[in-house]
Amino acid sequence: MNKAEFDDAVPTTAASRGSSLMPRFMRRTASRWRAAMILLEVLLLMGAAFLAVYVRFISDPEPLSAYTSLWLQGVRALLFATMMVLGMTTMGLYQTHLRETWAGALSRQAVGFMLGTLVLLTVFYLFPPLEFGRGILALALAFGFVFVAGLRVASQRLIDVEALKQRVLVLGSGERASLIEQRLRRNSDRRRFRVVGYVPCGNETPRVGDDKLVSIDTPLAEWALFNRIDEIVFGPDDRRGGPPMHDLLQCKQIGIQVTDLASFFERESGKIKLSLTDPSWLVFSGGFDSSLGRVLSKRAMDVVASLAVLALTWPLLLLVALAIRIESGKGQPILYRQERVGLLGSVFPLIKFRSMRTDAEQDGVARWAGKDDDRITRVGRIIRRTRLDELPQLWNILRGDMSIVGPRPERPEFVSELDADLRYYNLRHCVRPGLAGWAQLRYAYGASKQDAEEKLKYDLFYVKNHNLLFDILILIQTFEVVVFGRGVR
Repeated sequence: MNKAEFDDAVPTTAASRGSSLMPRFMRRTASRWRAAMILLEVLLLMGAAFLAVYVRFISDPEPLSAYTSLWLQGVRALLFATMMVLGMTTMGLYQTHLRETWAGALSRQAVGFMLGTLVLLTVFYLFPPLEFGRGILALALAFGFVFVAGLRVASQRLIDVEALKQRVLVLGSGERASLIEQRLRRNSDRRRFRVVGYVPCGNETPRVGDDKLVSIDTPLAEWALFNRIDEIVFGPDDRRGGPPMHDLLQCKQIGIQVTDLASFFERESGKIKLSLTDPSWLVFSGGFDSSLGRVLSKRAMDVVASLAVLALTWPLLLLVALAIRIESGKGQPILYRQERVGLLGSVFPLIKFRSMRTDAEQDGVARWAGKDDDRITRVGRIIRRTRLDELPQLWNILRGDMSIVGPRPERPEFVSELDADLRYYNLRHCVRPGLAGWAQLRYAYGASKQDAEEKLKYDLFYVKNHNLLFDILILIQTFEVVVFGRGVR
């Protein structure tokens, strides 16, 4: 096949010509922007710490030479960088699909720096030899903030360069394949990939625009190699004829990634697309780690994290209890026990600070909490917004009823109803429910069946992919939910 025939086979634009000239390994680095961003920011923040020392003593070289040895200065710089990155992680600035204005991103960065500074000051108090001078710390924070903001402006422009995105060819153009156009249509959804085109399969009716369709009249591997395809996504409506195994195997042999549509959605959206999922995919796609090592590491994290949170928040527990007693009066309960569904469907009594009136469900009918719910007390509104009402659940975690990270525990009445209406809902109970969770980070408070279905997609993603690092990241970013009050009812 000559070049003219290939040009007729695929839509050609200036962006596609530029991206086709980009080496594949450079395009595939688009999926690693987050790791590269963290590394570059650590280096810039360390540079800011070194620069602050020299600027502080620029007019007086004698204190500079006597200030510290180079290795200790390096340790201080690394400590400073680590705390700032940890603070920004807490504020969700390394989330792949973060949708935020520049003002919002700068606000998050500022709060992240403040949190990092608080932790840094605590470290200085515990280990005085690592301490910065006040002037040096102020300069390092100023330089670091400017450096990081500048890097993010530059990297944002690079991320949106088409030539650096992974080139994806979709086999299929019907209802299933069109979900990419419907559900992954935002720029923030497509920072890591660019769809080159959709290939109609069988007798399916195309559901994507004609300008997005491509026709292939040569061997698939040859066409994909010429057009610099990085990944082929298999998603036709009718799969009874089976995928073109020989062609796809040839593509894998030349280094092209082959992915089914459900796995592609899972990776790019951070949730399980229920309409694309069948039991065989869940069985054979991997994940669902229940090995002894994972069970022990998760339990160890639960105990350590719960005790640490309890040690830091016990004064708040006393203040909340006192506030509830003052508002409700003597004889009214401070804690609220409610049955929830846990691991493998077992029922346990969940403990919370009481945030509603004692007659909230006097008729015995379970109800979702609504926006501006009039059953919530004045103290209850405050402790719900700050999540202080959930602190007594630390006892449930120490008992083993719950985990520090996991799907939100629901009431038996809701579970029986949702399990009958939603496919795979019972898979949430393969792990212990959690105080924090992936769905709580990615979706607002669930107060309906529709909300429960959307949150289930994130819960299944967590159940399938959970590991120790994932738990730690969720726990860190939960602080952002508390600070900004997202999803409060």
